[in-house]
Amino acid sequence: MSDNRYAWIDAFVLDLQHRRRASEHTLRAYARDIVQFAQFLEGHFPQIGWADVQPATIRAFLAELHRLAMSPRSVERKIAALRAFFKYLQAQGVIKHNPAQAVGTPRHDQQLPRVLSQGEVERLLTAPTGDDPLSVRDRAVLELLYATGMRVGELTNLRLQDIDFAQHTIRVMGKGNKMRLVLFGRAAHEALGEYLQRARPVLLAKSKTPDEGWLFLNGRGTRLTDRSVRRIVDRYVGAGSGDFKPSPHSLRHSFATHLLDSGADLRTVQELLGHAQLTTTQIYTHVSRERLKEVYRKAHPRASERKTSGE
Repeated sequence: MSDNRYAWIDAFVLDLQHRRRASEHTLRAYARDIVQFAQFLEGHFPQIGWADVQPATIRAFLAELHRLAMSPRSVERKIAALRAFFKYLQAQGVIKHNPAQAVGTPRHDQQLPRVLSQGEVERLLTAPTGDDPLSVRDRAVLELLYATGMRVGELTNLRLQDIDFAQHTIRVMGKGNKMRLVLFGRAAHEALGEYLQRARPVLLAKSKTPDEGWLFLNGRGTRLTDRSVRRIVDRYVGAGSGDFKPSPHSLRHSFATHLLDSGADLRTVQELLGHAQLTTTQIYTHVSRERLKEVYRKAHPRASERKTSGE
């Protein structure tokens, strides 16, 4: 029973990787969450196969997570992983009904994304100052993340043929295998051009395999990974960021928020981010609203509490 459980998990992860082109981060997270559920079944319901799982079985798993004091956000992610996994099993004819669909998600307070100010973004983007190939590449990576709002997995999946320098557009394969066009401006154009002329050929020469056309390469001349992009951001963040350590996704949040702050409409930002639902994009209006309130409180002479004259 156990071997069969894990064989279907492996098949599901491969399907995510090849058909849906999920990022490495998503693959690891989904695999970890579903393996945890499989281990729960082994410990509490060893005779149950995937076809025997009921909503009550999943609720028992959630009760165990609650006992372990797991955060509602983590529990929500695990439910999402199980829904996707059982949907896959249903498509393969292993089960008739998706038991995870009948399980609700825990409610939690929505956390607004942390964003960088425009000054902080500028300091981050100009941090790679070297002329060596990796520094040139890092400048292009950071510029493109902020210029386009791309997810890390979308960036590392880019190929040379996806870039249209004449139109300043990039063809991006997003979630659910949905293609979209994103825009980039002068600074990203210059950083990309420098990288393609001066850095990529040097990095490619270190590879022992033929050029597969990946846009961004690592120090060995092979495709840059999601984890490497996160290390690039960590390298240039510096010690002055306090308790907030920006990630590549912080640049995506900042991209959306700065567009809205400058007057872009929500539908345009939705299209550029590749959000399927407008409600997903609307979280950035809350960020902008908080920024607006902060500016108002600091700038308006009658925004703060009025001082009494003592009369």
